[in-house]
Amino acid sequence: MVNMKNRIQVSPQIHFGKPCVAGTRIAVQNVLELVREGIPFDAIIRDYYPDLKVEDIKACIQYAIDVVQTEEIHVSAAL
Repeated sequence: MVNMKNRIQVSPQIHFGKPCVAGTRIAVQNVLELVREGIPFDAIIRDYYPDLKVEDIKACIQYAIDVVQTEEIHVSAAL
């Protein structure tokens, strides 16, 4: 399995610090929006981001999972 954490980087100099695919200016959010639309990985690479690899797209998804997993959710009881 490819180390997904090395495929995503956050740098204040790139996209205002938003997470991007390492070595590119491709924002994780942009990739996730294409995945949300149901566009197959090969079409994302062919039609939108030819510099990506399937592992990069999977790393974007894993990054989102990791963010949600560590998010603190505060729920208050309805009165």
